[in-house]
Amino acid sequence: MNTAEGLTTEAAGAASETLAWFDCSTGAAGDMILGALLDAGAPLAAVQCAVDAVAPGAIRVDVEKVLRCGMSATKAQVRTAPGPPHRTWHTIRAMLTEAALPEPVRDRARSVFAALAHAEAAVHGIAVDDVHFHEVGALDAIGDVVGVAVAHHALGITGATSTPLTLGSGRARTAHGDIAVPTPAVLRLLADHQAPARSGDLPYEMCTPTGAALIVSICSEWGGLPPLRVRANGVGAGTRDLPGTPNVVRVVLGTAQRDSPPGGPALTEAVVVEANVDDLDPRIWPHVLTRLLAIGASDAWLTPILMKKGRPAHTLSVLCAPSALAAVRETVMTETSTIGTRAYRVGKHELARQTETVVVGGAAVRVKVARYLGRVVNVQPEYEDVVAAAARLGIPVKTALARSIAAAAHLTESSTDSTPESQRSDPS
Repeated sequence: MNTAEGLTTEAAGAASETLAWFDCSTGAAGDMILGALLDAGAPLAAVQCAVDAVAPGAIRVDVEKVLRCGMSATKAQVRTAPGPPHRTWHTIRAMLTEAALPEPVRDRARSVFAALAHAEAAVHGIAVDDVHFHEVGALDAIGDVVGVAVAHHALGITGATSTPLTLGSGRARTAHGDIAVPTPAVLRLLADHQAPARSGDLPYEMCTPTGAALIVSICSEWGGLPPLRVRANGVGAGTRDLPGTPNVVRVVLGTAQRDSPPGGPALTEAVVVEANVDDLDPRIWPHVLTRLLAIGASDAWLTPILMKKGRPAHTLSVLCAPSALAAVRETVMTETSTIGTRAYRVGKHELARQTETVVVGGAAVRVKVARYLGRVVNVQPEYEDVVAAAARLGIPVKTALARSIAAAAHLTESSTDSTPESQRSDPS
C-alpha cells in the first residue's frame, strides 16, 4: 500500500462531521499540537507514512507519556537526521508537491508553510521566495507541520475553534539573535489572520511561529468550548515542565449537539462569511453568486446597505460548511473587490429532502420535496426546469409554474412515500 492509499483509508474511517476545539491557553508549538492530536486518536503510523513521503528516511516520529504539572500528556518527539541548516520556501514547496500525499494533507501543509513564508518575508523585508526558514524550515518543523496535517485529515476534522493564543513574554534566542517575545513572525501571523492573543503570566516564549501558523490555518473561530457531543480528547506536552502551569495543548473532538425532536433535522455547524462591497460592477454579481455555489457554498445572497459618505453598497453573505471556509474566503477575495471578510459560526437545521419528477405537457420537471418528522412540508419545482418546460410548450413561465405545482400536489398527500423518481402528469 502506498502512502496516499494508506492515508485515504485512515481518513475514510473517521466521522464525517467532526468538530475540534483547541485549548491554547498555555501556548502552542508544533510538537504540542501534534501530540494532542495523536493523544486524541490520530494514528501514528499514518503520520510516519506522511513524513516519510516528504523526507524519506530523514524524520522519525515517536511518542511518550509524560507528566506536565501533574497532568498526563503525550509528548511527540520528532527525531531528524542531519540536514541543511536552511531551506527556502521554494525547496519546501517542491518537497510537498512531489510527495505522495492526499490532496487535503498536501494543501494543509502548503498553506501553513506559505503563511510562515509570508510572515518571515514581511518581517525581514524580502521577497517570499527568497525566505530562508532557518529553524522553521528544519526537518523537525517539517515533521510537525506534515504530521499535524495528516493527523487532522485522519481524524476527519471538518471545523475547529481555538482559545486566544497565549504568547508569553521576555526574550527568545533565534537564528537571528536574541529577540523580544512575542516574536515578530508570530505577531505577523496573528495580524494576517486577525487572530486573538494574550501575553499570559510566564516569562517564556509560549507560542512558536510554527504553532501559530498551524492554529490559524486549522481554526476559523475563536473562543471557549462550543456546544459539542464530546467523543474524544487529547493532551499534547511541551518540552518544559513549568511550575504551577501544565505546559500543554488540549484538543476536544465531538459532533454538534442536536436540539431537535428525535427524527427531526439535526443541528449542524455552519459558517457565514460576509464582506461589504461598494465598488463592484453590478453585472459581476450573478457570476460571483454562481461561483460560490459551485465551490460548495450552501447559499449566497446580497443585502443592499448604505456605507459611510452615503455610498450605496452590498453585503455579500455566504453560508457554508466549515470545511468549505477556505475556498469560500478565497473566492470572495479574488472574485470581488473586497479587501477583507469576516466569519462567524451559526447552527443550521436542514430538512430531509429528495427530488421527484412530474410531467407537464410532456416536459419533465424536477420537484424538490422537503420533510419534517416524515411529513411533507414543502414542495417546490426547480425553476430552471420550469423555464425549459415553458419554452418547449410555448407558454408563459407563470403558467408552466402553476401547472408544475398542480402536477406535484399529490406529493403533499403521502408523507411516507419515498420513491426517488415518481413520474406524474399535470391534469391539463
